[in-house]
Amino acid sequence: MRNKSLIIVLTLIVSALCLYYLSFSFVANSVQDKAEAYATDAQGNVDLAKKQTYLDSMWKEPVFMGMTYQEVKENELGLGLDLRGGMHVVLEVSPVEIIKSMSGNSKDPNFLKALERAQQLQRNSQERFTTLFAEAYREVEPDGRLSRIFSNTANRGKISFESTNEEVVEVIQKEVDDAIERSFNILRTRIDRFGVTQPNIQRLKGTGRIQIELPGVDNPDRVRKLLQGMANLEFWEVWSPQEFNPYLMQVGQHLDEQQRLGKLNINTSTPTAKAPVAEDATEDVLAQAAGTDSTLADSAAVAAAQTPDTAASLVDSMTNNAQTSVLASLLTQMPGGLGANVRDTARINELFSSAEVRSILPPNMKFLWSVKPLAGDQGQEFVELYAIKKGREGKAPLSGDVINDARQDFDQAGRPEISMTMNPTGARKWARLTGDNIGRQVAIVLDNYVYSAPVVQGEITGGNSSISGNFTVEEAQDLANILKAGKMPAPTRIVEEAIVGPSLGQEAINQGLLSTIAGLVIVVIFMIAYYARGGFIADLALLFNVFFILGVLAQFGAALTLPGIAGIVLTLGMAVDANVLIFERMREEAAKGLSMREVINAGYDKAFSTIFDANVTTFIVGFILYFFGSGPVKGFAITLMIGIVTSFFTSVFISRLLVESTFKRAGKLSFSSSLADKMFRNVKFDVMKYRKPAYAFSLIILVFGFIAMAIKGPNLGVDFTGGRSYVIEFDQAIPASEVRSNLMDDFQQAGTEVKTFGASNRLKVITSWMADDESTEADEQVRTALGQGLQQYSNLNPEVLSSSKVGATMADDIQNTALIAILLALVGIFLYVMVRFSKWQFSLGGVVALLHDALMIIAIFSILNLFGISYEMDQVFIAAVLTIIGFSINDTVVIFDRVREYLNDNPRSGIREVVNPALISTFSRTIITSLTLFLVVVILFIFGGEVLRSFSLAMIIGVLAGTYSSLFIATPIVVDTVKEKNTQPTAPQVQKVR
Repeated sequence: MRNKSLIIVLTLIVSALCLYYLSFSFVANSVQDKAEAYATDAQGNVDLAKKQTYLDSMWKEPVFMGMTYQEVKENELGLGLDLRGGMHVVLEVSPVEIIKSMSGNSKDPNFLKALERAQQLQRNSQERFTTLFAEAYREVEPDGRLSRIFSNTANRGKISFESTNEEVVEVIQKEVDDAIERSFNILRTRIDRFGVTQPNIQRLKGTGRIQIELPGVDNPDRVRKLLQGMANLEFWEVWSPQEFNPYLMQVGQHLDEQQRLGKLNINTSTPTAKAPVAEDATEDVLAQAAGTDSTLADSAAVAAAQTPDTAASLVDSMTNNAQTSVLASLLTQMPGGLGANVRDTARINELFSSAEVRSILPPNMKFLWSVKPLAGDQGQEFVELYAIKKGREGKAPLSGDVINDARQDFDQAGRPEISMTMNPTGARKWARLTGDNIGRQVAIVLDNYVYSAPVVQGEITGGNSSISGNFTVEEAQDLANILKAGKMPAPTRIVEEAIVGPSLGQEAINQGLLSTIAGLVIVVIFMIAYYARGGFIADLALLFNVFFILGVLAQFGAALTLPGIAGIVLTLGMAVDANVLIFERMREEAAKGLSMREVINAGYDKAFSTIFDANVTTFIVGFILYFFGSGPVKGFAITLMIGIVTSFFTSVFISRLLVESTFKRAGKLSFSSSLADKMFRNVKFDVMKYRKPAYAFSLIILVFGFIAMAIKGPNLGVDFTGGRSYVIEFDQAIPASEVRSNLMDDFQQAGTEVKTFGASNRLKVITSWMADDESTEADEQVRTALGQGLQQYSNLNPEVLSSSKVGATMADDIQNTALIAILLALVGIFLYVMVRFSKWQFSLGGVVALLHDALMIIAIFSILNLFGISYEMDQVFIAAVLTIIGFSINDTVVIFDRVREYLNDNPRSGIREVVNPALISTFSRTIITSLTLFLVVVILFIFGGEVLRSFSLAMIIGVLAGTYSSLFIATPIVVDTVKEKNTQPTAPQVQKVR
């Protein structure tokens, strides 16, 4: 074996890395176990608050190789929402409101008609909304000029009356993109403040959508309000330390008195941790946008002027005064003033909001925290506290809707700053606000968090300002984006939502583990029974494969989902294929009388190109799934791709190391058992003889299936139709038809389906009522109607375990991307097979067989639905179809490879002469691989749970259809289309690794 040392070193490195990254999960679980033990009383009851307190205390403590518990949690192998419970949301930033705002809320009838028409076009189009709007405007007013509508004060410098429609649309698109980016940043900050462990937020490329996953949330209504609330940007005056210090001293004395009387118990997080020292303080400075050469030079002086008698004097005086120790234990000195440990802010907020403390403070004083924490010692984080001066009626003197533009720029010294312009109304208010606060701070506040508090250098007129300070470029860009967030409304709406309860998540974990273990056991037993010692070696390689998959997932920071577990189970079945190919080759070579050393070399060498081709074609499918999928499909695709790479490495290289090591040590090795010797002996059949009956049989099934679909319609899931679904559990079984009848009136006779979901006392309710309305109000209305319909079953304690929503536009997009994914998979495989086999006929045969398999799954689902056996066709179903495409082409490529080999070995033979020998020689491999995968997916169907039932059934049908099509569809089509002369394909140039 060539490069043996390199393979050993690589295996050791990969194993060490996998072990290192998986160790984070073990450490995190260990801390969780200790927290649970700490919070468990003598009766075995767990105090969740006490458990959380323990985890909070460990959050910044080193627990593993110098890393804190927080860092360990960030690096552990996470669990998806379907396994741990939580909320999945896809938000869409509304371009309609942005366009209306840019037009100055124009009432032009043609403009409004064009917007309405663009919304209609969007339902059946993948084009950007701005493109559809331009198309709709041309349709409504062919000679109209958009500049007439958009040439206004807000767009000055960007759009003039002479601008062409194309130029206007380009500016609108840029504003829409900027609004999406601003919304993303705002949502990310809000989610960070929400306190969810391991949240995930990402932009969905090519769309105006943002995907958010929040594990473990138990208040969906709060999350919806948090995510859909408008950005609230405000400018506030700030009390100076000299002004608010006396009040805080009084508050401190009051709290000490309360503690002395036993009415107050203060528990600080880490008293020994120190905040950043004040010597490095640099104030942000506000100045006129033009002529600000001295801005940064003055900033240090201003900062110095603000420093004396501020935080240090207040905290010191509290600490030295026996009567003011409580507040001093919570507050600390910060570079710009007072601050506190992040974990103490909730307690401080609670104290400051009490009626007694409010009576001490002036009515126009409120306290806000800075948004960006600063690092102290021992891994602690601290935020600054700002005393904000309320305006009339408690409102801010200036809000963010007056801002025309804000951008990151550089001052004359080349240092990052932010340039900001306001509309005329805002400019007048800004001049008054800055004129009244020269030498003082003005706080820039978004969603009640202070992003910056620059010091005003002088009255700023004209509405043009610059903010400079100790910014990095990224910080300046972020602040510019925050300021622009107040420029125009960019409301978000939830177009897809899924909520999974923790009990359903735990059940999914149990089902996933059971199906994985059962699938692994089946494969292990079969391989040993069939291949004897060789099967045992293959099983060791298989265990390496599972270990590598989990380790790589942990390294990538990916979350393990239920479809991901299905991907692992599937990989177990598909990984066997490479070993089967190698071992079957070895048995063929052994039958020729070669020595065992020659058998091993020939088996691995001759199987290499076939394994390579088979894995690449399946990887193509996985890549397309990842690129076009979302949510569970993407998780499945990641696991599948990782599994393909690791199974190739373990089957081709690690198994060979084990085989050669075993042979060298024992001097002999067996790849055959009595079972293997008895099976597939004297197999003889003529495929070409049965090709026409096979064509007819497939055509009959497909026609019958599509007739069934026409009669009853396809059973499409909410993913493809839009609507809402709920999984509801009762104390005892209840007829689904009865529940449906009771819900119809509440759902306004809209399309509603109710069916048993897993257990007999669990139902899934799917309704299309108000599917077109994606508002929160509509969600509440449907949920209320569901509650009313279930009232008569209140004695059975109905509980909603999970819910999901897919908006109509989102459903259309999912349908389109699913279709595109299937077509691209077919095109990609067609091109790859044509390149590898140098004949388009091989590509045609392979793709027709794949299309046959996909349609066969759809047809049989429709037939089952006609007879009352109903399984949904959803995104996970599409993942199954694409996976079968990968499996089937894998099987077909093995046969094609043997046909090519026989043609190369017998140049004078025609393709009809070598087809049957090629099929017979690969028949045992085809059946063994298909049988192994079939057993695995049957296990998945039985134990994988209701969520994966549709997926596993599609896989069962697909495995049978794929095996059948590889034998009786793909190869016969090649024979029927290839001319008899010059038929042999060119052998691929694949480097063999020995």
